[in-house]
This record gives sequence, C-alpha cells and structure tokens, in this order.
Amino acid sequence: MKVYTKGGDTGTTSLVGGARIKKYGVRIEAYGTVDELNSVVGMLSAAVKERYEDWYRLLTVVQNKLFNMGCYLATDNPNNDETEPYGLCEADVEKLEQAIDAIQEKLPQVNNFVLPGGSMEASIADLCRTTTRRAERRVVELADESYVNPIVVRYLNRLSDFFFVFARFNNIERKIGENLWNKEC
Repeated sequence: MKVYTKGGDTGTTSLVGGARIKKYGVRIEAYGTVDELNSVVGMLSAAVKERYEDWYRLLTVVQNKLFNMGCYLATDNPNNDETEPYGLCEADVEKLEQAIDAIQEKLPQVNNFVLPGGSMEASIADLCRTTTRRAERRVVELADESYVNPIVVRYLNRLSDFFFVFARFNNIERKIGENLWNKEC
C-alpha cells in the first residue's frame, strides 16, 4: 500500500466513513491537533522511558487513548447523534486524577505561576500541556457545531493538569529549581 493517495491534492481530506471536507475544517483542526499532541507525548515518552518506567507505561496508554480520540473526532456526525468514543471512558479520567494526586504528594506547594522549562523532560511536558490546551480549544469549538461526547473534553482537561504536575515532578526529581513568574521583570 502506498503512503500517498493524491486524494488531498485539491485541499480536501476524507473522514472516517468517506465524507470529504476541506483540510482547514473545524473537525480537521480538532483531530489534527490531537494527532499533534500524540506526537509530542511520544517525545516525552521517549525522554522518560529509561528513568521512569511506570510513567512511560502511563504515557503509552495516553497515546493509545489519544489515537482513539482522534479516530472518534475524525468520524463524520452529520445527524449530530450522541456518540460514544471507543476506548475512552470516565475511568480513564479517574486514572489521570490518581496519577496527578500521586505526583502532587511529592511536590512542594507553590503559590505562584511556574514558568515552563527546567529539565528537558519538564520542557517537553510543558509543550505537551500547551498542546493539550490547544487540542481542548479545538474540540470545544467542534462541539459548538457537532456533538462531541463530553468525556473527550474532560479527558483533555485532566491530561493538561497531568502534564503540569509531571513537568514540576521532573524538575524536582532532577533537583532543578522551579522558575517562578516574576511580574516585576
């Protein structure tokens, strides 16, 4: 099978089910940003694989959930039916919450905004967080014009929280001081 189909040469692409739409459509932006997020999660996964096997396994699960989400968002829903995403449920949101809670127990309390950066792993986690927020915005925009199961937004919302604490965790574990926002700079 060839990688190129030439079907998109005119500025359209196929959704799951065969419908063709413009490549700049809201649905394309939604699942395309989720795909982009999956790529940066892959970077983070590669960066932590040797050091944190448990977190590597969690990130692999996250990547699979994001792929399921992308397939769900790439499926046309012309009748605005209330659809369920395959392989994504409330228990997945709860697993992220448990991971967040476990990490937060190890972190010092912070009363200021933490600037992105520090270790390479923390920097990639920050990139994951901001890409997750953009994916969330694109999905919410899609939900304004077509039904999107609310679990998708909840999962993305919790996932961005996970990446925030995971970035902090990586800096603390590497004994890299957190760079707090100084509005006087």
